[in-house]
Amino acid sequence: MTWFPAHDPIQGDAASVDAIELVVVPRARDLGPFAVRRALPHGKRQMVGPFIFFDHFGPVTFLAGQGMDIAPHPHIGLSTVTWLFDGMVTHRDSEQNIQTIRPGAMNLMTAGRGIAHSERTPDDARAAPHSILGLQSWIALPEGLEEIDPSFQHFSAEQLPVVADHGVRARVIAGRAFGAVSPVKTTSDWFYVEVNFTAGRTVPLDADYEDRAIYLVEGEIEVGGDCFTGPRLLVFRPGDRLAIHAITDGRMMLLGGATLEGPRHVWWNFVSSRKERIEEAKEAWRLARFPAVPDETEAIPLPG
Repeated sequence: MTWFPAHDPIQGDAASVDAIELVVVPRARDLGPFAVRRALPHGKRQMVGPFIFFDHFGPVTFLAGQGMDIAPHPHIGLSTVTWLFDGMVTHRDSEQNIQTIRPGAMNLMTAGRGIAHSERTPDDARAAPHSILGLQSWIALPEGLEEIDPSFQHFSAEQLPVVADHGVRARVIAGRAFGAVSPVKTTSDWFYVEVNFTAGRTVPLDADYEDRAIYLVEGEIEVGGDCFTGPRLLVFRPGDRLAIHAITDGRMMLLGGATLEGPRHVWWNFVSSRKERIEEAKEAWRLARFPAVPDETEAIPLPG
Protein backbone atom coordinates (compact mmCIF):
# COMPACT_ATOMS: atom_id res chain seq x y z
CA MET A 1 0.00 0.00 0.00
CA THR A 2 1.20 3.49 -0.69
CA TRP A 3 1.78 6.16 1.93
CA PHE A 4 -1.18 8.53 2.23
CA PRO A 5 -0.64 11.92 3.88
CA ALA A 6 -2.07 12.07 7.39
CA HIS A 7 -1.45 13.90 10.62
CA ASP A 8 0.49 12.09 13.34
CA PRO A 9 -1.71 10.06 15.66
CA ILE A 10 -2.30 11.71 19.00
CA GLN A 11 -1.28 10.37 22.38
CA GLY A 12 -4.26 9.03 24.26
CA ASP A 13 -4.74 7.85 27.81
CA ALA A 14 -1.97 8.47 30.31
CA ALA A 15 0.29 5.48 30.93
CA SER A 16 -1.49 3.34 33.48
CA VAL A 17 1.34 1.11 34.66
CA ASP A 18 5.11 1.35 34.62
CA ALA A 19 5.20 -1.27 31.88
CA ILE A 20 3.38 1.01 29.44
CA GLU A 21 5.66 3.45 27.66
CA LEU A 22 3.15 5.05 25.28
CA VAL A 23 -0.55 4.89 24.44
CA VAL A 24 -1.46 6.03 20.94
CA VAL A 25 -4.94 6.87 19.73
CA PRO A 26 -4.64 6.45 15.94
CA ARG A 27 -5.59 9.57 14.04
CA ALA A 28 -8.40 8.83 11.60
CA ARG A 29 -8.53 10.41 8.18
CA ASP A 30 -10.97 10.03 5.31
CA LEU A 31 -9.05 9.17 2.14
CA GLY A 32 -11.67 8.90 -0.56
CA PRO A 33 -13.32 5.48 -0.17
CA PHE A 34 -11.18 4.62 2.88
CA ALA A 35 -11.18 5.55 6.53
CA VAL A 36 -7.55 5.06 7.62
CA ARG A 37 -6.25 5.12 11.19
CA ARG A 38 -2.48 5.55 11.53
CA ALA A 39 -0.68 4.41 14.69
CA LEU A 40 2.94 4.48 13.47
CA PRO A 41 5.07 6.43 12.94
CA HIS A 42 4.28 8.62 15.94
CA GLY A 43 5.97 11.83 17.03
CA LYS A 44 7.21 10.11 20.19
CA ARG A 45 7.97 6.71 18.71
CA GLN A 46 9.11 5.99 15.16
CA MET A 47 9.28 2.20 15.45
CA VAL A 48 8.27 -0.75 17.60
CA GLY A 49 10.98 -3.28 16.83
CA PRO A 50 11.23 -2.92 13.04
CA PHE A 51 7.55 -1.89 12.63
CA ILE A 52 7.82 1.62 11.17
CA PHE A 53 4.35 2.07 9.67
CA PHE A 54 1.01 0.77 10.91
CA ASP A 55 -2.30 1.63 9.24
CA HIS A 56 -5.76 0.32 10.04
CA PHE A 57 -7.99 0.68 6.99
CA GLY A 58 -11.74 0.24 6.70
CA PRO A 59 -14.29 -1.01 7.28
CA VAL A 60 -15.66 0.17 3.96
CA THR A 61 -18.37 -1.34 1.78
CA PHE A 62 -18.12 -1.02 -1.99
CA LEU A 63 -21.00 -1.13 -4.41
CA ALA A 64 -20.99 -3.72 -7.20
CA GLY A 65 -18.40 -2.77 -9.80
CA GLN A 66 -16.30 -0.79 -7.32
CA GLY A 67 -13.32 -1.74 -5.17
CA MET A 68 -9.84 -0.92 -3.96
CA ASP A 69 -7.65 0.43 -6.76
CA ILE A 70 -4.15 1.35 -5.63
CA ALA A 71 -2.10 1.75 -8.80
CA PRO A 72 1.57 0.73 -9.06
CA HIS A 73 3.88 2.56 -6.67
CA PRO A 74 7.45 1.94 -5.49
CA HIS A 75 9.13 0.86 -2.24
CA ILE A 76 12.72 0.52 -1.01
CA GLY A 77 14.27 -0.55 2.29
CA LEU A 78 11.26 -2.27 3.81
CA SER A 79 8.91 -5.22 3.82
CA THR A 80 5.15 -4.76 3.60
CA VAL A 81 2.69 -6.93 5.50
CA THR A 82 -0.94 -7.03 4.40
CA TRP A 83 -3.38 -8.57 6.90
CA LEU A 84 -7.10 -8.77 6.16
CA PHE A 85 -10.05 -9.32 8.48
CA ASP A 86 -12.55 -8.97 5.66
CA GLY A 87 -12.40 -8.77 1.87
CA MET A 88 -9.88 -9.71 -0.83
CA VAL A 89 -6.96 -7.88 -2.45
CA THR A 90 -4.91 -8.94 -5.48
CA HIS A 91 -1.22 -8.07 -5.27
CA ARG A 92 0.88 -7.61 -8.42
CA ASP A 93 4.55 -6.63 -8.35
CA SER A 94 7.46 -5.93 -10.66
CA GLU A 95 9.02 -9.31 -9.78
CA GLN A 96 6.09 -10.94 -11.66
CA ASN A 97 4.30 -12.08 -8.50
CA ILE A 98 0.49 -12.11 -8.65
CA GLN A 99 -1.36 -13.24 -5.54
CA THR A 100 -4.84 -12.68 -4.10
CA ILE A 101 -4.88 -12.44 -0.32
CA ARG A 102 -7.85 -13.36 1.86
CA PRO A 103 -8.51 -13.09 5.62
CA GLY A 104 -6.11 -15.18 7.67
CA ALA A 105 -3.44 -15.35 4.95
CA MET A 106 -0.09 -13.57 4.92
CA ASN A 107 1.51 -11.51 2.14
CA LEU A 108 5.06 -10.36 2.87
CA MET A 109 6.70 -8.33 0.12
CA THR A 110 10.33 -7.36 0.70
CA ALA A 111 11.31 -4.35 -1.37
CA GLY A 112 15.04 -4.31 -0.64
CA ARG A 113 16.79 -2.31 -3.38
CA GLY A 114 13.47 -1.59 -5.07
CA ILE A 115 10.13 -3.00 -6.12
CA ALA A 116 6.84 -1.64 -7.49
CA HIS A 117 3.42 -3.15 -6.84
CA SER A 118 -0.31 -2.57 -7.11
CA GLU A 119 -3.20 -3.59 -4.85
CA ARG A 120 -6.66 -4.02 -6.31
CA THR A 121 -9.94 -5.76 -5.56
CA PRO A 122 -10.14 -8.83 -7.82
CA ASP A 123 -12.71 -8.79 -10.62
CA ASP A 124 -14.82 -11.62 -9.20
CA ALA A 125 -15.28 -9.77 -5.89
CA ARG A 126 -16.56 -6.68 -7.73
CA ALA A 127 -19.53 -8.56 -9.12
CA ALA A 128 -21.54 -7.81 -5.96
CA PRO A 129 -21.33 -5.39 -3.02
CA HIS A 130 -18.39 -6.27 -0.78
CA SER A 131 -16.45 -4.98 2.23
CA ILE A 132 -12.81 -4.67 3.20
CA LEU A 133 -11.14 -4.29 6.60
CA GLY A 134 -7.50 -4.84 7.45
CA LEU A 135 -4.06 -3.65 8.45
CA GLN A 136 -1.04 -2.52 6.48
CA SER A 137 2.37 -2.60 8.18
CA TRP A 138 5.85 -1.76 7.02
CA ILE A 139 8.88 -3.54 8.47
CA ALA A 140 12.13 -1.58 8.18
CA LEU A 141 15.04 -3.74 7.02
CA PRO A 142 18.31 -4.00 8.97
CA GLU A 143 20.94 -1.56 7.70
CA GLY A 144 23.07 -4.30 6.16
CA LEU A 145 20.08 -5.78 4.28
CA GLU A 146 18.40 -2.65 2.94
CA GLU A 147 19.66 -3.36 -0.58
CA ILE A 148 18.85 -7.07 -0.82
CA ASP A 149 17.03 -8.41 -3.86
CA PRO A 150 13.26 -7.92 -3.75
CA SER A 151 11.18 -10.98 -2.87
CA PHE A 152 7.65 -12.09 -2.06
CA GLN A 153 6.15 -14.69 0.29
CA HIS A 154 2.57 -15.87 0.59
CA PHE A 155 1.17 -18.21 3.22
CA SER A 156 -2.44 -19.34 3.32
CA ALA A 157 -4.43 -19.36 6.54
CA GLU A 158 -3.91 -23.13 6.76
CA GLN A 159 -0.12 -22.70 6.73
CA LEU A 160 0.04 -20.31 9.69
CA PRO A 161 -0.01 -21.92 13.16
CA VAL A 162 -3.04 -21.37 15.38
CA VAL A 163 -3.04 -21.74 19.17
CA ALA A 164 -6.47 -21.91 20.83
CA ASP A 165 -7.40 -22.32 24.48
CA HIS A 166 -10.62 -21.52 26.36
CA GLY A 167 -11.82 -18.43 24.57
CA VAL A 168 -8.47 -17.24 23.20
CA ARG A 169 -7.45 -17.96 19.61
CA ALA A 170 -4.06 -16.77 18.32
CA ARG A 171 -2.73 -17.00 14.77
CA VAL A 172 1.07 -16.61 14.64
CA ILE A 173 1.71 -14.57 11.49
CA ALA A 174 5.46 -14.07 11.95
CA GLY A 175 8.02 -14.98 14.58
CA ARG A 176 7.19 -17.08 17.61
CA ALA A 177 4.47 -16.87 20.25
CA PHE A 178 2.52 -19.18 22.57
CA GLY A 179 4.90 -22.05 21.79
CA ALA A 180 4.31 -21.85 18.02
CA VAL A 181 6.61 -20.65 15.24
CA SER A 182 5.50 -19.11 11.95
CA PRO A 183 7.01 -20.46 8.71
CA VAL A 184 7.48 -16.91 7.37
CA LYS A 185 11.14 -16.03 6.74
CA THR A 186 12.13 -12.64 8.14
CA THR A 187 15.23 -10.46 7.74
CA SER A 188 15.31 -9.62 11.46
CA ASP A 189 13.84 -10.91 14.70
CA TRP A 190 10.20 -9.73 14.85
CA PHE A 191 6.78 -11.14 15.64
CA TYR A 192 3.19 -10.49 14.64
CA VAL A 193 0.16 -12.30 16.05
CA GLU A 194 -3.61 -11.90 15.67
CA VAL A 195 -5.47 -12.71 18.90
CA ASN A 196 -9.23 -13.10 19.14
CA PHE A 197 -10.55 -13.23 22.70
CA THR A 198 -13.79 -13.56 24.64
CA ALA A 199 -14.81 -11.60 27.71
CA GLY A 200 -13.23 -12.76 30.97
CA ARG A 201 -10.18 -14.41 29.43
CA THR A 202 -6.53 -13.49 30.09
CA VAL A 203 -3.84 -13.30 27.40
CA PRO A 204 -0.16 -13.38 28.48
CA LEU A 205 2.50 -11.28 26.76
CA ASP A 206 5.93 -12.66 27.55
CA ALA A 207 9.19 -10.71 27.52
CA ASP A 208 10.70 -12.77 24.69
CA TYR A 209 11.19 -9.70 22.47
CA GLU A 210 12.82 -6.39 23.34
CA ASP A 211 10.13 -4.17 21.80
CA ARG A 212 6.48 -5.16 22.25
CA ALA A 213 3.14 -3.53 21.59
CA ILE A 214 -0.54 -4.35 21.32
CA TYR A 215 -2.76 -2.88 18.67
CA LEU A 216 -6.28 -3.27 20.02
CA VAL A 217 -8.45 -3.48 16.91
CA GLU A 218 -11.77 -3.77 18.73
CA GLY A 219 -13.07 -4.53 22.19
CA GLU A 220 -12.00 -3.50 25.68
CA ILE A 221 -9.10 -4.80 27.76
CA GLU A 222 -7.59 -4.15 31.18
CA VAL A 223 -3.86 -3.87 31.81
CA GLY A 224 -2.46 -3.07 35.26
CA GLY A 225 -5.83 -1.98 36.58
CA ASP A 226 -6.69 0.49 33.79
CA CYS A 227 -8.99 -0.11 30.84
CA PHE A 228 -8.45 0.61 27.16
CA THR A 229 -10.86 0.44 24.24
CA GLY A 230 -9.97 -0.05 20.60
CA PRO A 231 -8.54 1.22 18.43
CA ARG A 232 -5.42 1.84 20.56
CA LEU A 233 -1.71 1.10 20.28
CA LEU A 234 -0.12 0.26 23.63
CA VAL A 235 3.68 0.26 23.57
CA PHE A 236 5.35 -1.55 26.48
CA ARG A 237 8.71 -1.15 28.15
CA PRO A 238 11.13 -4.08 27.80
CA GLY A 239 11.42 -6.89 30.30
CA ASP A 240 8.02 -7.23 31.97
CA ARG A 241 5.75 -10.23 31.59
CA LEU A 242 2.25 -8.83 31.13
CA ALA A 243 -1.28 -10.09 31.54
CA ILE A 244 -4.00 -8.66 29.30
CA HIS A 245 -7.50 -9.16 30.70
CA ALA A 246 -10.45 -9.13 28.30
CA ILE A 247 -13.42 -7.10 29.50
CA THR A 248 -15.40 -7.70 26.30
CA ASP A 249 -15.02 -9.92 23.27
CA GLY A 250 -12.50 -8.42 20.87
CA ARG A 251 -9.46 -8.66 18.66
CA MET A 252 -5.88 -7.41 18.98
CA MET A 253 -2.53 -7.69 17.27
CA LEU A 254 0.66 -8.45 19.20
CA LEU A 255 3.72 -6.98 17.50
CA GLY A 256 7.34 -5.99 17.98
CA GLY A 257 10.80 -7.45 17.86
CA ALA A 258 14.46 -6.57 18.25
CA THR A 259 15.23 -2.85 18.18
CA LEU A 260 16.96 -1.82 14.96
CA GLU A 261 20.43 -0.29 15.03
CA GLY A 262 19.19 3.24 14.41
CA PRO A 263 16.36 5.47 13.14
CA ARG A 264 15.23 5.55 9.53
CA HIS A 265 14.41 8.27 7.04
CA VAL A 266 10.91 7.95 5.59
CA TRP A 267 9.66 9.80 2.53
CA TRP A 268 6.48 8.71 0.76
CA ASN A 269 6.93 4.95 0.22
CA PHE A 270 10.70 4.89 0.74
CA VAL A 271 12.54 3.87 3.93
CA SER A 272 16.31 4.04 4.33
CA SER A 273 19.07 4.70 6.84
CA ARG A 274 20.58 7.11 4.25
CA LYS A 275 18.94 10.29 3.01
CA GLU A 276 20.82 10.15 -0.27
CA ARG A 277 19.38 6.69 -0.99
CA ILE A 278 15.87 8.10 -0.79
CA GLU A 279 16.84 10.85 -3.24
CA GLU A 280 18.10 8.18 -5.63
CA ALA A 281 14.81 6.27 -5.34
CA LYS A 282 12.79 9.42 -5.98
CA GLU A 283 14.74 10.07 -9.16
CA ALA A 284 14.43 6.45 -10.30
CA TRP A 285 10.65 6.53 -9.96
CA ARG A 286 10.38 9.92 -11.64
CA LEU A 287 12.37 8.62 -14.62
CA ALA A 288 10.44 5.30 -14.76
CA ARG A 289 13.52 3.22 -13.94
CA PHE A 290 11.66 0.77 -11.70
CA PRO A 291 10.60 -2.44 -13.50
CA ALA A 292 7.00 -2.51 -14.71
CA VAL A 293 4.18 -4.28 -12.88
CA PRO A 294 2.48 -6.92 -15.10
CA ASP A 295 -1.03 -6.17 -16.39
CA GLU A 296 -0.80 -2.55 -15.26
CA THR A 297 -0.82 0.53 -17.49
CA GLU A 298 -0.84 3.34 -14.91
CA ALA A 299 1.23 4.41 -11.92
CA ILE A 300 1.02 6.78 -8.96
CA PRO A 301 3.22 9.81 -9.70
CA LEU A 302 5.94 11.05 -7.40
CA PRO A 303 4.37 13.50 -4.90
CA GLY A 304 5.09 17.17 -5.40
